[in-house]
Amino acid sequence: MKIAVLGGDGFVGWPTALHLSDAGHDIHILDNLSRRWIDTELGVQSLTPMDSIQERTRIWHAETGRRIHFKLIDLARDYELLKNWLAEHRPDAIVHFAEQRAAPYSMKSDRHKNYTVNNNVNATHNLLNALVELELDAHLVHLGTMGVYGYSTIGAAIPEGYLAVGIETMGGDTVSQEILYPSNPGSVYHMTKCLDQLLFQFYAKNDGLRITDLHQGIVWGTHTEQTRRHPQLINRFDYDGDYGTVLNRFLIQAAIDYPLTVHGTGGQTRAFIHIQDSVRCIELALNNPPARGNRVEIFNQMTETHRVRDLAGMIARMTGAKIAWLPNPRKEAAENELVVHNEKFLALGLNPVRLEDGLLSEIVDVAKKFAYRVDRSRVPAVSAWTKDIAPLINHDPEGKRLKSVS
Repeated sequence: MKIAVLGGDGFVGWPTALHLSDAGHDIHILDNLSRRWIDTELGVQSLTPMDSIQERTRIWHAETGRRIHFKLIDLARDYELLKNWLAEHRPDAIVHFAEQRAAPYSMKSDRHKNYTVNNNVNATHNLLNALVELELDAHLVHLGTMGVYGYSTIGAAIPEGYLAVGIETMGGDTVSQEILYPSNPGSVYHMTKCLDQLLFQFYAKNDGLRITDLHQGIVWGTHTEQTRRHPQLINRFDYDGDYGTVLNRFLIQAAIDYPLTVHGTGGQTRAFIHIQDSVRCIELALNNPPARGNRVEIFNQMTETHRVRDLAGMIARMTGAKIAWLPNPRKEAAENELVVHNEKFLALGLNPVRLEDGLLSEIVDVAKKFAYRVDRSRVPAVSAWTKDIAPLINHDPEGKRLKSVS
């Protein structure tokens, strides 16, 4: 297939582009490289040194003989450029990663909230609009988030996208119907993914677009089979308080002898997936598209769930790191349960990578190798969800003001 990977320079986009190219597909990356500019804005760099996208694709061609093409396009702003590119290349499938992906970054200020909404929602709508205008029947696979469901404590398992409900009619009868699972976003970033869902539902219903929405858990790990082939193909590794995912952050903190930062009680239960499984799931979704005229296909792209404090305890036992208990910058319940259905990918043959499969030590090794690149002042999470929370989180996890325990 000819596949357009939108946002293919990013944390999940890059290894996905490599994985799909390795499988024999004709890959075209469209990206505005905004994630690199955000590094500059925040004054923090990927733990792993990254070459330019042009150099990365050159190395891939030298190693494999396969070409990955790159086009610089801002999908949220350059609608005509996007439409013209789609008209010329007419891809068979499109993988959409081209959104600002960090909840903390989306809550930093009013400017960051506006940027996240404008970038994410406009990019998605521009793409859908262009597909309709061009009558392009490309299968769209979108990387969403488990965060659209929210984190409830009702004790019920979260289905894959749709909820069966009974509705009482005016005549007193009860009729069954499946509805989109009620959205409950926990940040502006998560809200944009909820808005994406509504856009997908409309364009699938109104124009017959073939769409798969992947509600992904928190990604951990850095290496895939393809990124291991050459040092310059390595994936980015974010450790800072805005972009670093919780498990990767714990591992880098342990590697540099920094206290593991657990916010609040650590009772937040989250869904997780290894980066290698992320790229496998995307390939499985591409190979199993919905029929034209069908509703949006939704997969829960996760493999296991853990409480944050349990993860911290596991890493502490493995590495000898200490734990720092910090105020929570997020507005969320102190404790939550999370039971998630993910049978669809398992039925398609996914054999998940688990936390106990030995890859944690691999990440610690990567973290230790590049520890000299860490700016310790960027490790704490300081983006607050509300103005009344902000004064509580000016903390120093390495100082004496906070309780640390072994």
